[in-house]
Amino acid sequence: MTVMQTTAVATEETPQAPIRTDIRTDICSAQPRRHPRPDGQDQYTISEVVAFTGLTAHTLRWYERIGLMAHVDRSHTGQRRYTNRDLDWLDLVGKLRLTGMPVADMVRYAELVRAGESTYGERYELLEATRRDVLARIAELRDTLAVLDHKIGFYAQAGCRYETERNGTR
Repeated sequence: MTVMQTTAVATEETPQAPIRTDIRTDICSAQPRRHPRPDGQDQYTISEVVAFTGLTAHTLRWYERIGLMAHVDRSHTGQRRYTNRDLDWLDLVGKLRLTGMPVADMVRYAELVRAGESTYGERYELLEATRRDVLARIAELRDTLAVLDHKIGFYAQAGCRYETERNGTR
C-alpha cells in the first residue's frame, strides 16, 4: 500500500513563509513509528491494543465486524492477536476519523486497499475529496479564529478602560 502525504514546510502562513503543499512524501517508505514492542514480538492482545490506541475493545471489535479492519488473527484459544501492521492501520483510521471522513467512506477505503493496486485511482479520488473537505474546514476555523481574536481584543481594551475608569485614574 502506498499512501502519499502532503507535508507543510511552515506551520503558519506568513508572507515570509507560506505554507507549501507541493511537497509529497510516501509515509509508507518513511521511517516507521516506534511500536510498543520493538524487540520483534508482533502479537498484541485486545487489551494491549486498547492501552496503545485509546480505543475501546468494543470499537476494535466493531471495526472488524463492519470491515474497517481486515480479519484479525486469533490465538489457539480464540483471542484476537493484533500485529504491528494492525496498529499502523488503526493509526491511519484514527487520522481519517480526525478528518471527519464518514465511516462508510473509511470502510470503502479499507475495501479498496484489500482489493490491491488496481484501486489506486479510486483511493486517490477518495483521499483527495477528503483533503478538500479538510482544507475547507481549516478555512472555516481560521475565519472563526479571526472573529474570536477580534472579540478578545475588544474585550481586553474595554476591560482596561473599565479598570482605569473604576480606579479613577486616566
